[in-house]
Amino acid sequence: MFEFIASIFNIVLYRPLFNALVLLYNYIPGHDFGIAVILLTVIIRIALYPVAAKALNSQKVLQKLQPKLQEIQKKFKDDKEKLAKETMELYRAEKINPFSGLFLALVQLPILIALYMVFWQGLKPAELANLYSFVLNPGAINANFLGIIDLSKPNIAFAILAGVLQFFQTKMMLPAISKSKGSGPDFSQVMQKQMVYFFPILTIIILLGLPSAIGLYWTVSGIFSIAQQYFILKKKD
Repeated sequence: MFEFIASIFNIVLYRPLFNALVLLYNYIPGHDFGIAVILLTVIIRIALYPVAAKALNSQKVLQKLQPKLQEIQKKFKDDKEKLAKETMELYRAEKINPFSGLFLALVQLPILIALYMVFWQGLKPAELANLYSFVLNPGAINANFLGIIDLSKPNIAFAILAGVLQFFQTKMMLPAISKSKGSGPDFSQVMQKQMVYFFPILTIIILLGLPSAIGLYWTVSGIFSIAQQYFILKKKD
């Protein structure tokens, strides 16, 4: 069963991404691996745009519904079953899926794993046997970016930059918190504040042990996501 899943993963994700990266690498003047990674990241983000836009639009509606949600939480704080029912009724009435953001993360996770394999194993000459017949075999791949950074090794600068971008990305995704007079922040608000710092720190820790090509992907993807979130979440209806 595991071999079957690995085979499907290889056919559907690993080989297409690996071939796309090598194809870009072949046609970029100077064969700059970093620029190939950037272009591949942009292509992936454009392909995921419909899913991301839908998730962000749901998040936008959720931000507007915060006063109603807080009112429901306050009204039925002692009745968990009624609270859950009324909350789902509100979601249904507004035609939003509160789990759309989770779906986006689940879609991106296999892609991130495949890219990890591409950046970790794809630089080995033996992996070039996975190229399609129409993709020119470069013989070897130089992992340098702008002739300065070796993207096959960890890089603290990319890790920190990706973490900073993750901070702003997470902060933008959180709904505005309104405080009622005489009441302190509830558990969900405390968790939201913790997530703002937890995800960036976790991002930095993870990237410090991975090839910096993944850090470059994460950085470019973060810039793309922040721009996307700004135009979708901040624009007026």
